[in-house]
Amino acid sequence: MKIILTLIMCSLSSGHCLEPFVWPEKFDSAYECSIAGYDAAAAKLKEIGKEGVNKYKVSITFMCTESFET
Repeated sequence: MKIILTLIMCSLSSGHCLEPFVWPEKFDSAYECSIAGYDAAAAKLKEIGKEGVNKYKVSITFMCTESFET
């Protein structure tokens, strides 16, 4: 069984969210998926920058779900 990481980025000021992004790599454990999710979210927030995150009130959430595909 593999774990799929899905990230969702929203602007709290507009109430709009982008389409969920499914990470191209699947993970062997929930731990690995969660670490990757936090790392990816932090990297994207840093890429957008403090000004952009504060201006648009950007929020990034993620979820790790089981995949029964091989």
